[in-house]
Amino acid sequence: MKRRVLSLLLGTAMVSSMLVGCGGSGDAAATDSAATEDSAGAESSGEGGTIGLAMPTQSSERWINDADNMQKQLEAKGYKVEVQFAEDDVQQQVSQIENLIAKDVDCLVVAAVDSSALVNALAQAKEKEIPVIAYDRLLMDTDAVSYYATFDNKGVGTKIGEYIKEKKELDKAKEAGESYTIEFFMGSPDDNNALFLYNGIMEVLQPYLDDGTLVCKSGRTSFDDTCILRWSQETAQKNCEDILTANYANEDLDIACTAFDGFSYGVRSALEGAGYSIKNTDSKVWPMITGQDAELMATKNIIAGYQTMSIYKDTRLLAEKCVSMVDACLKGTEPEINDTEQYDNGKLVVPSYLCEPQAVDKDNYQELLVDSGYYTEDQLK
Repeated sequence: MKRRVLSLLLGTAMVSSMLVGCGGSGDAAATDSAATEDSAGAESSGEGGTIGLAMPTQSSERWINDADNMQKQLEAKGYKVEVQFAEDDVQQQVSQIENLIAKDVDCLVVAAVDSSALVNALAQAKEKEIPVIAYDRLLMDTDAVSYYATFDNKGVGTKIGEYIKEKKELDKAKEAGESYTIEFFMGSPDDNNALFLYNGIMEVLQPYLDDGTLVCKSGRTSFDDTCILRWSQETAQKNCEDILTANYANEDLDIACTAFDGFSYGVRSALEGAGYSIKNTDSKVWPMITGQDAELMATKNIIAGYQTMSIYKDTRLLAEKCVSMVDACLKGTEPEINDTEQYDNGKLVVPSYLCEPQAVDKDNYQELLVDSGYYTEDQLK
């Protein structure tokens, strides 16, 4: 109600100008900005506004850190923040978002469990003129989303593929007529990012699969065959156990190309169960294992030799970009955007900011993770 009254007072001209700054949710941007300025006299700090953060789960260190980073940065700007974790339960996230809308929050930031299930809830947000920011995972089939803050997801896959190509010297192996075995463990089919990542990996590695330099003995190379619902570590472990039993009784697996650090933990357990050891004293030599997110446990595993590499995504930077989008929506301005073409959600191309991921391994973790303050030496002991 407060938005409609204020929009009448502001007049058509001001509302129209504010609409440009926040896509389909511009009315909320204009009226919330005016309400803050009029009642609190603190438009620049965002005082008096409440931001709802709808996050997928607390079972992953990644999402806990993301929520914490955003909450700290938003509160530093004077916003109130309400955080909800859905624990990967689709209906629970729908209910949480509907409750946040009922509380008349000023902006919603949503990292979806399954965005296809959120269409109706997000339509309610649009009806109430509450701007919506998609965080890390694109919100599909809705025109209620204003902006998208994420990492370059295809770039994540490209960096994983390039790491394998360089460290295994695939071009030299091809010239020498040598080959490496490889198996793939890709992301959740209900997460739009997962397909971008897969495409990035295959853009680099497919030629080597085609010419036999890389050999996938299970034959599981398509996204449909390698995707793992809800990014489940347990499913990754079970898949790896089955693949090793069926295909690698008499030959070593050289590369486990996983799209997530959680998968790498499952793969490690499966490998150890099959007799592999990082000491490489037996016939089974420990393979290269990739990952994503540079979780604390994954970083410790990289240092110890159980995991070869991960993708470092500085969630502090992602939070900063998302917070700037919140500010833009509530002030009728425009945040920094670096992609206006790639992320078509079926209803519109969502203006996005893509943060740059980096490959991290035993050689550079000190520089990337410790020197930057992402982790401390004590945390990594």
